[in-house]
Amino acid sequence: MMLGFLLARAGVRVTVLEKHADFLRDFRGDTIHPSTLELMDELGLLEKFLSIPHDKIDRLTGLVGEDRITIANFAHVPTRCKFVVLMPQWDFLNFMADRAKRHSTFDLRMRTEAYGLIEEDGRVIGVRAKGPDGPLEIEADLVAACDGRHSILRERAGLQVDEFGAPIDVLWFRVSRRPSDTAETFGHLEAGRMMVMLNRRDYWQCAYVIPKGGIENIKQKISNLFGKA
Repeated sequence: MMLGFLLARAGVRVTVLEKHADFLRDFRGDTIHPSTLELMDELGLLEKFLSIPHDKIDRLTGLVGEDRITIANFAHVPTRCKFVVLMPQWDFLNFMADRAKRHSTFDLRMRTEAYGLIEEDGRVIGVRAKGPDGPLEIEADLVAACDGRHSILRERAGLQVDEFGAPIDVLWFRVSRRPSDTAETFGHLEAGRMMVMLNRRDYWQCAYVIPKGGIENIKQKISNLFGKA
């Protein structure tokens, strides 16, 4: 969406395809960092952007064992906004889509999924897609495949993925917040364990680090626990 906005802003005709009817997906990246906020300021969008409901984090603290320490203090970053914004990703994408649509060269097509490439003389010249009105072909000088970690377009292009062998996965879940809970976003670290809790006002969005491929083991433990209850 940001790429589409920047291209349209520069006068380039651009079509962005989104296979869903909206951007409402949970447990996505909800942090807008100072470097991104600096870009929004340079684009003249910061004031309007910060009018959207959000939370600010100017420092991160964590528990290492029983010791509380400051992990990050954003007061020292050389940017206008010395904080991280917590905002649901769908609000960010809706904002950028609204701004991009103000340019006549921008075309956003919802419920439209790219499933193949159009090739000519060894070059990719567009994509094949399916939308609300059926199949369609969109020709383009440049195709940017932004369709996720399991990219269909990357596969169709025959591009190889470099695996770096990350040893961890992250398990996302929610925990309700109590009025007595702290308001700050924080992390808890123990030997071989780590969990981060993001304050989403009426609940905590939690990220718990688990061994790579360890989700089935956790499911089994939960099943055993409830089986004994």
